[in-house]
Amino acid sequence: MSSSSAADKVRASHILIKHTGSRRKFSWKDPEGQVISKATRDAAVSQLKSLREDIVSGKAKFGEVASRYSDCSSAKRGGDLGSFGRGQMQKPFEDATYSLKVGEISDIVDTDSGVHIIKRTG
Repeated sequence: MSSSSAADKVRASHILIKHTGSRRKFSWKDPEGQVISKATRDAAVSQLKSLREDIVSGKAKFGEVASRYSDCSSAKRGGDLGSFGRGQMQKPFEDATYSLKVGEISDIVDTDSGVHIIKRTG
């Protein structure tokens, strides 16, 4: 069966940082890709680790950080991707999201889009 039932779905928010290895080297905050095309994966990971630390320590709220720093258009919704089922996201992203408990934040997750941290919200 190709469609997921509601029980099989998860809801998540994320923060995406793109880099030179990202499949699309532009974003809402860098429409020409000038910054992304020069950003190494290591620099993206370093930035994301720092942002994650601020969130986990309580210095910052996930949604506010996503709105300001995420390269995904979901930034305007605080990183909220809504609900999704298996097979709808890139496999590493999907696997990481399904392995989290509601409220947990992932470590760094690599996909073809860039590097992410994911917060499972439902």
